This record gives sequence, structure tokens and C-alpha cells, in this order.
Amino acid sequence: MIKKILKSYDYALILAVILLCSFGLVMVYSSSMITAVSRYGYEPDHFFQRQKLALIGGSIAFIAMMIFPYRAFLNSKLLKLIVLGSIAILGSLFFIGHVAGNANSWIKIGGLSLQPGEFVKLSVIIYLAAVYDKKQSYINSFTTGVLPPLIFTFIICGFVIIQPDLGTAFIIGMIAICMILCSGMGMKSIAKLIGIFVAAILLISPFILLNSEKFITEKRVDRFVGFSDPFEHASAAGYQLVNSFYAIGSGGLQGVGLGQSVQKYGYLPESHTDFIMAIIAEELGLFGVMFVLVLLTFVVLKGFAIARKCQDPFGTLLAIGISSMIAIQAMINLGGLTGLIPITGVPLPFISYGGSSILLLLISMGLLVNVSMFTNYRETYKKPGSSVASSTTKQVKSIPQQQSSSMR
Repeated sequence: MIKKILKSYDYALILAVILLCSFGLVMVYSSSMITAVSRYGYEPDHFFQRQKLALIGGSIAFIAMMIFPYRAFLNSKLLKLIVLGSIAILGSLFFIGHVAGNANSWIKIGGLSLQPGEFVKLSVIIYLAAVYDKKQSYINSFTTGVLPPLIFTFIICGFVIIQPDLGTAFIIGMIAICMILCSGMGMKSIAKLIGIFVAAILLISPFILLNSEKFITEKRVDRFVGFSDPFEHASAAGYQLVNSFYAIGSGGLQGVGLGQSVQKYGYLPESHTDFIMAIIAEELGLFGVMFVLVLLTFVVLKGFAIARKCQDPFGTLLAIGISSMIAIQAMINLGGLTGLIPITGVPLPFISYGGSSILLLLISMGLLVNVSMFTNYRETYKKPGSSVASSTTKQVKSIPQQQSSSMR
């Protein structure tokens, strides 16, 4: 039994995650050692050590999620705990939140800083996948099938917007849209959702305008100004983007060498977080960039392939949500540092420094590997006419059936 389970794991996906995290750890050290000393007065390996600890904790969570049956999240008590816990932890930020980057998005526990908004992304994915799994028979019913998931998503996005963390709220909204489009909902229901979404924007807009000093800050305006013409504002609003261009342009094909970046010497702010790919381009050139892009693309496409292969609506939507999250974050990060979109402060998945981000990603990937394992297991050992002995087949079949009935 254990051998069959082990054979069902997707080791190519696991290897891709290990390579991304390992490469990211090396680049966090390379890109942050100067910043750690000159800007914060820390030891050169300060950010490296913190990222390493986050990776150790994330690896434990990754393994746990690989083993934990994903359909357990369909348990109504556990699902309620996830929903209420997400709302509660976002609400607690108004009382115990720590402000960083003009956003009240952090909770400090001793020497640790956690960003609840990161983990709420996965909560939304699990909730939407579970709800749409249970509502398949009446998914186009507006009051019972369409509206409840939308209300929860709006509540979560509302809490995140108030922090204000517009980037995270946008990502959560985009993930929800991807999952809704793949949920099996009819076009009429989707059209109604679009109407509600437009109406919500119109309702929220006056609130944002009335609180413009909180939402339309000088920093956010500068991002649009710098994006529109970075070299015209190279000493102010376009400073980050111009230095990102310099880093990318100077790397060429092979780069200037690992650890040899010039831009990380105070020229490129956030070189170990939002702009770490610019440092990769400078130090390792096109080869380093392609290494990251190929692995990220593989992980995303593998996730969508798992979703397509999975016969379980819950597992399918989980895979779609997790893959969409990684793809959306990567596109936003890369679009910002290359000047295709305004800079948003979204980290590059698996590569950028950030304990909350890497924890979320490894938990999510463990869940995705779990979906893949159960999908492969059922496909291999539950096929009609399988060569497995009948007694063994009955034993194998009983496990998913027992698990499924216990989760309903």
C-alpha cells in the first residue's frame, strides 16, 4: 500500500519546487548581503538566515500537506474554522496590526512577522473549491449557488483593501475569477457576477475617493508616474524602474557573475524582494532568468494538467486556484520590474525574500502534490480490468471510498 502511494507522487513537480526554493535562497543571500549591512546594520547573512528558517518551517508544512488527505478540507467544521479564522485574523489587524510599507498588514510575534493576507489567499482557494464542489448540482442558482461564495470573497477583499493592501486584494480577486470561470457555472450566471462586480466597484469608488489620503497616496501616484515615463523621472518616481532596467541590461547573456551585482549596492531598492529578478538578470544573465521562468512555467502548467486530469471537482478547483495564484503573482512581479505594468510590491514566487510568502507557497504546493498523488493513485489502481489481484484491488478501493464518505 505504502509503495503504491509513494509511486503515485509527482516527483518532477516536487523537484521543481526544491530547485526554485534552493535557487531563491542563494539569490536572497546574494542580493541582500549589502542591504543588510548598509541599510539595516545587520550581519550580511541576516536575510539569508531568516529565509532559511522560513524554508525549514515551510518544508515541514509541505511534507505534512503531501500526506494529509486533501478532501479532509471538505469537512464542514474544518471549513467553517478556515472561513471564520480568515475573517478574524484580518479583523485583528485593526487592533494588533503592525504598519510596514504604509499598510497595516503585519502581525509581530516576538521576532517573527507574519502577513495574514498571504495565508488568506489559500483560505479563499480552499473555500471556493469546497463550495463549488458541493454546489455542482445547483451551481447556477443565484441565491444558493452564485451569491454565497461571492459574498465571502468580497468580505475578504474588503478587509485587505482597508489595510490598505490593494495588490493582495487584486490577486485574491483574480484567483476567484479564475476559479469561478472553471467551476462549471453557466454564462448567464457569470454575466450576473460581472454585473455585481461592476456594481461593487461603483459602490466602493466613493468610499475610496472620500478616503483618498489613505488609498491615493503619494507613493502610489509615483508608481504610475514612474511607470509612464521612468527616465523622465529617473531621480524620483522612476528611480526603481530605471535601475531595474540597468540591472537587466548589464547582465547580458551570461551575467556579471554570482555576487557581482553593482545595482544591489544601494542603487536598486528592494533588491532582495520585489526586484530580485533584476539582480538575477544582472548576475546570471539570460540563462539565470530562463532557469527561473522555465521552472515557474513548469509548475503552473503542471498544476493545470493536474486539474484537468483530476476527476474530483474539489481537487480540480484546488489545483486551478493554486496554479492561478502562482501565475498571477509571477506575472505581476515580472511586469512591474520590466515596466510593463506599474510596480505593485508583489514578490516573485519561491524566489523573493519573505517568510509568509514562502510558507504559503510551500503549503499550497504540498496540497497540489497531494491532489496529484490521489489522482494518480485512483487512476492507476482503480482502473477497470487492472492486473492487480482482486483482493488487493478491493483493499485499494476501500481507502478512497472510506475517505470520501467520511468527508461528506
